[in-house]
Amino acid sequence: MMSDMMPGMMWGMGLLWLLVVFVLILSAAALIKYLRSGNKGGQQ
Repeated sequence: MMSDMMPGMMWGMGLLWLLVVFVLILSAAALIKYLRSGNKGGQQ
């Protein structure tokens, strides 16, 4: 199954997963930061 795929497709999938993980980490960090600052003073 893997040998049938083109190398370009594998690179595309790898980059897509990297992007997804990157966005998830960024959004999680932003959410934590927002919640922590929102609970204290409410300033952004």
